Amino acid sequence: MSREYEAVYIFDAGLEDAAINDKLAKHHGLLGTQQEITLDHWGRRQLAYKIGTKETGYYVIARFHAEAKVLPEYERSLKLDDSVIRYLITVREHDLGAPPMTEEQLAARRKTDDDDDDEE
Repeated sequence: MSREYEAVYIFDAGLEDAAINDKLAKHHGLLGTQQEITLDHWGRRQLAYKIGTKETGYYVIARFHAEAKVLPEYERSLKLDDSVIRYLITVREHDLGAPPMTEEQLAARRKTDDDDDDEE
């Protein structure tokens, strides 16, 4: 079963943009996904804290669909790549904020809120 994932990469800021795109293509090729991979390049930014001797990094956010069985090899590839300073892969369940509520949940919430107001 395919799930939607989000990955945040921090590459060495000394790399050229073309080299970063090549590395992304190589790593994403391991996912074997037929769907489009959405990339959001944040660019070069100062790190929140020094990682080794690095003070800046090149940030990229990727959203993709993949099978869980391909993730170990994908993550292994990221670990072995010296130009990847840090990465984080998460399951993307929904957009920011709480998941949408059904009509029944909304009605129950309104009833609870009304009951709380009556007690005051």
